[in-house]
Amino acid sequence: MAVPQVIPIAYEPKHRTETIGRYADGQFLASITYAFPEGFRLDDGWEEHKRLYTVLHTFDADGRYRESEIWCAGTWAEQQRNPDGPDSVLGRARAHLGKLLRSLPRRAYTGIAVRPFQLTVDGVLFGLVVRQDDEEDGGDWAELYPDHLAFGAPWDGTYDT
Repeated sequence: MAVPQVIPIAYEPKHRTETIGRYADGQFLASITYAFPEGFRLDDGWEEHKRLYTVLHTFDADGRYRESEIWCAGTWAEQQRNPDGPDSVLGRARAHLGKLLRSLPRRAYTGIAVRPFQLTVDGVLFGLVVRQDDEEDGGDWAELYPDHLAFGAPWDGTYDT
C-alpha cells in the first residue's frame, strides 16, 4: 500500500505521541528525544555525542510543514552527572517543551495529519520521512526522525517502534 500524501498520527496520552494536536494556526508535533548526529559511530566517548533535543514542528491546517523549533538541552554525559531536578538536562528539556507548548494559542491535544518533511540540525535528521521497503510484501512506510516512530498501513495513525 502506498504512503498517503497526508499521514495521520494518532494522539496517545501518556505515550510517545502525547504532545501533538491542533492550535489556532494549524497543527503541531512536539517531543523530547535523544539523537546522535548522522554517520556517528558508537565508540568511546559516545555519551558526549548523544544529545537531548526539545522539538516543536508546526504545520498548517492541511498538514503542510511550516517551521521547527529545535533546541539541544545537553548531552547524555551531562544528564548522567546531574540526573535529577530542574537543572538536569531532562529537567531543562521538559521546561523548554512546556514553554513551547504554552506559546501555541488555543492548543488542543488530538490526532493530526501531516505531509512528509525533513530538515537537518546539528547533523541530526528531523522530520517525517517516507521509506521504501525493499521486500515486495512489506509495503512502504513513513518514519518520524529522530524519534524512530514508524507509520504504515492501514494508515490509522498508530505507530511502531
